[in-house]
Amino acid sequence: MSLEIKICGLSTPETLEAALEAGADMVGMVFFARSPRHLDLARAAGLAAQVRGRAQIVALSVDADDAALAGIVAAIHPDLLQLHGAEDPARIRAIRARFGLPVMKAIGIGGAQDLAVLPAYAAAADRLLLDAKPPKDAVLPGGNGVAFDWNLLTGPNLAGLDLTRPFMLSGGLDPDNVGAAVRLIQPGGVDVSSGVERAPGIKDPDRIAAFVRAAREASALAASGPADPARPSPARETRPS
Repeated sequence: MSLEIKICGLSTPETLEAALEAGADMVGMVFFARSPRHLDLARAAGLAAQVRGRAQIVALSVDADDAALAGIVAAIHPDLLQLHGAEDPARIRAIRARFGLPVMKAIGIGGAQDLAVLPAYAAAADRLLLDAKPPKDAVLPGGNGVAFDWNLLTGPNLAGLDLTRPFMLSGGLDPDNVGAAVRLIQPGGVDVSSGVERAPGIKDPDRIAAFVRAAREASALAASGPADPARPSPARETRPS
């Protein structure tokens, strides 16, 4: 399976076009009022029309109720719902049944103990997005530019976890480190938001292109040989959220 690349938090026609031209497989639209990447439904509908048929549309929400999700689905007709809050497996199953759409659940990873919940979520969701746990003082559940220890997702740390679902990697990725992440972990996909911004919520077309290029090059290298287990994981670094 080839690496899937998602650019999340797109909010303008220009940056959306940059992501599409760079070759992104998925584009994410954020529906969370506290985020600088938040979209109202009318604006999101226009962006969805621009991308339809060119990439998958992902709608990100945080603990949204059925009424809010229904409004999002009606406005943009997403290909995938991304749940980035405290939704449990039962809630995921209910959303899948209600809306008939695949669901990707974001799981915050801070240490090895956080891996224990993955099988239960993998059994309920269609995809998993493994993200860094936000800092304690963060107001956003994602887009904080924080990377977790990628070694947690290698070798013995995942032994015995039958995830049954592909996972995407997120959290602190940017054009400079995505290659190392892909080579080390070989995830099914990578997801970036703040790592391709020049200011909170403002995407940079050049960084988007560089990110996609670096991820594709690393994926090709990973496919041609084993990952490097000695490659260091990133330092925990926070960008403005």
